[in-house]
Amino acid sequence: MTIVTRFAPSPTGFLHIGGARTALFNWLLARRHGGKFLLRIEDTDRKRFTQEAVDAILESMKWLGLDWDGDVVHQFSRAARHKEMAEKLLAEGKAYHCYCSPEELEEMREKARAEKRAPGYDGRWRERDPSEAPKGVYPVVRLKTPQAGGTTIVDDVQGEVTVQNDQLDDLILLRADGTPTYMLSVVVDDHDMGVTHIMRGDDHLTNSFRQKQIYEAFGWKMPELCHIPLIHGSDGAKLSKRHGALGVEAYREMGILPEALCNYLLRLGWSHGDDEIISRQQAIEWFTVKNIGKSPARFDMDKLLNLNGHYIRNHENRSLVALIRPAVEKLLGRDLKDFEEERFVKGMDGLKERSKDLNDLARSALIYADIIPYDFDEKAKSFVEEEAKDILKAIYKTLADLTSWEDEVVEEALRKLSDSLGLKFGKIAQPLRASLTGRTVSPGIFEIMSTLGQKETLDRLNFVINL
Repeated sequence: MTIVTRFAPSPTGFLHIGGARTALFNWLLARRHGGKFLLRIEDTDRKRFTQEAVDAILESMKWLGLDWDGDVVHQFSRAARHKEMAEKLLAEGKAYHCYCSPEELEEMREKARAEKRAPGYDGRWRERDPSEAPKGVYPVVRLKTPQAGGTTIVDDVQGEVTVQNDQLDDLILLRADGTPTYMLSVVVDDHDMGVTHIMRGDDHLTNSFRQKQIYEAFGWKMPELCHIPLIHGSDGAKLSKRHGALGVEAYREMGILPEALCNYLLRLGWSHGDDEIISRQQAIEWFTVKNIGKSPARFDMDKLLNLNGHYIRNHENRSLVALIRPAVEKLLGRDLKDFEEERFVKGMDGLKERSKDLNDLARSALIYADIIPYDFDEKAKSFVEEEAKDILKAIYKTLADLTSWEDEVVEEALRKLSDSLGLKFGKIAQPLRASLTGRTVSPGIFEIMSTLGQKETLDRLNFVINL
């Protein structure tokens, strides 16, 4: 059997971080078994539908590297097929027209509340002849659900779960205007698309009992089910805006790498021993639904940033420069020059050691742009005040006299200078660092000078000396 999974987001906004994890798990299951991963846009809610939301979802999926097989399926375009299948159930006597007015339905709800039971339809049109229908009322189509016994589903995470059928009323398949409901559309689409495994959040668990009844009415086999516990915030409450960003694109804008986000989402509710850093290939080889936990996972931004820092440190330098270039150019207010790009590449080893996101890396990289005159942070200013000028002049002369710019030669010359001045090396390194970067925290001073080159190093020193 070829495993076929699907991800079916509603295009009413961004791709939620929980949805991204669901997509990732479905993608991994399909890729591990050489199956298919399908993408369906559930766009039947036309009032909330926006093309911008569809585009945002597709872009986020591409950014995460979650490629899908075949064309994107739009549920709304299949409404005629959904309606056809509802009419088939009508013809077979497995569904019926219900002519209840809104007032009658409200009376049922009021009665249920008074009797302290769950509100539901009482089945009054289940066996009545349509000839008794009141004039001017357009009927809905309801499924004739089993009234005795229970409906049981077997879930890969939740186990065997049963709901008594008297708790499930005759659900609506077609609305009074003839449009299909979500429950019907999902079942027909999953069947027609050949979906073998449905993996989704456990907030959909209750839908599964309804959907199983539709599968049984059609005589279709229900796909294997796997309902994943939801992601919670660090305080254990359901993830919401108060816990931080919810959409994938927000994490992209925050400077999170897609491979870091996927690695982190994979570890939210799924485990492989004590492994924390898991490559995409390892994830494909190791993924199994047996390793999905039953408890909600807690989202921890600090852990994500630490993981992101790991991926930044292990990223190829020139590729990193390409990733931060837009942010750098925005900070500079101009295009990056070719020689500056080469400086960034050369100095990236030292820069990325201290960065946990791409935006921070972009800000740090500005020390290698052609930025004279530049601003000093408050602490750096204290190291280039007037009393430091004599030290800076001595450094300038020492460096200007060098005929080689090898790291060892530069370091030896500066250490000899500190000895001759009777100063600890830090006393000359601090004003030198502040002069070259405008900061007190940066990569190693010799790495900075090697990356800048002799001329730029001297130009910056000269700028500070003449302030």
